[in-house]
Amino acid sequence: MAKGRIIIDENRCKGCELCTAACPGNLIEMSKKLNTSGFHFAVMAKHDECNGCTLCAIMCPDIAIEVEKEMEQNWERF
Repeated sequence: MAKGRIIIDENRCKGCELCTAACPGNLIEMSKKLNTSGFHFAVMAKHDECNGCTLCAIMCPDIAIEVEKEMEQNWERF
């Protein structure tokens, strides 16, 4: 099974929660903190369970999410 991780630009996130709905593992949640624009931003809740499916990044209308996948000991950014 591939390992993945996401990088969320918390100041770009507008808190729409589309990524939380798109994640098949329910690995993303909304922070209790506010970003510089006053929105609760998305955060990765379960880092070790991400497989890098990219659904969260595809759904993000603000392009606030980058996905990295571990491929043969190297991380590749998508």
